[in-house]
Amino acid sequence: MPPLPKKTRAFPLTLALLAAVSMVSGCGGSGTTKANRAPEVGVVAIHYRHAILTTELAGRTVPYKVSDVRPQISGILKAILFQEGGVVKAGQPLYQIDPAPYQAAYDNAKALLAGAEANEVTAKLKAERYGALIKENAIGRQEYDDAEAAYKQADATVQQQQANLESARINLDYTRITAPIGGRIGRSAFTQGALVTADQTTALATIQTLDPIYVDINQASTELLRLESDIAAGQFSGGGAATAPVRLTLEDGTAYPLRGTLQFSEVTVDPNTGAVILRALFPNPKGFLLPGMYVRATVIEGVSEKAILAPQQGVSRNEKGQPTAIVVDAKGVARLRILTVGQTVGSDWLVTSGLKPGDRLVVEGLQRVEPDRPVHAVPAALAGPSSEKS
Repeated sequence: MPPLPKKTRAFPLTLALLAAVSMVSGCGGSGTTKANRAPEVGVVAIHYRHAILTTELAGRTVPYKVSDVRPQISGILKAILFQEGGVVKAGQPLYQIDPAPYQAAYDNAKALLAGAEANEVTAKLKAERYGALIKENAIGRQEYDDAEAAYKQADATVQQQQANLESARINLDYTRITAPIGGRIGRSAFTQGALVTADQTTALATIQTLDPIYVDINQASTELLRLESDIAAGQFSGGGAATAPVRLTLEDGTAYPLRGTLQFSEVTVDPNTGAVILRALFPNPKGFLLPGMYVRATVIEGVSEKAILAPQQGVSRNEKGQPTAIVVDAKGVARLRILTVGQTVGSDWLVTSGLKPGDRLVVEGLQRVEPDRPVHAVPAALAGPSSEKS
């Protein structure tokens, strides 16, 4: 077959090249359009909000009052008049010490007082007669002085015997030991027939007032200083007043149903723990809280009228551990922010720096965002107070 002319051979080659260029151009155009499409992200608007700032601290329950019952006199326990583990009232009899020797001492003191009073009467009458006689110079001055001195001595003896009688009565009353305070009494350390003494170190029993009951809470001094600094800077108002409410969470995670109030803060820092003690008072009508129980107390630290709160899902951390967030600026470009966060308030972070009112915080689609690249911002499906203006 004879060779084709030169023009004829070039025409199919030209068609092939045009087809290849057309295919490459079409593919390139489609890829560029897809790459330039901005990713869609969900954002919430940041506004100032009213926030109650709380902190959860560890604590232990402490009795409202504690009294060790001890004898004031020595003797044999004749009877135990209470039920161990029961509730007693102030003034209720608890123990009876054998009163016989103290009753005898009281009766003896009473008799001695009667004799002293009789002698006083005789001495008084004699001093009065001698007083009349001395005016008439019927007796000597020495006799009158002796009679007057005898009367004064008799009067002093009466006062002494009155004091002895009162002391004997007090000791006799001490044979019946009563409850100094009301509350729940523990076990008795002594049984009927035991010898007890006035100077013994072992208590007969211990009474604890459990309604109301104290909860002593440990707060780090650094946290207390931070709180005071924030209040001084005007970031929020103080909430540690004596009427500040406190709630308890028990060791098993259940919430104690009754609310307590903060009473006071310790004025010194424990050098071993670096903590101060906060004391709260809780009603305990059913005796559910017992001394020594471990609890978690939620205390109101303060109130912020201009809090910046960011949803936790919009805050992450970089390789340095710093909290970060992505905001969308007015031109629709994603910008990376380094934040300073405090505590959590509900499901939000309290942000002290890095965000301001009006910022649009990315909370959805973060995995598709690159800093300093355009994004398409739409309202997030997240429904919460963070996106509402207080």
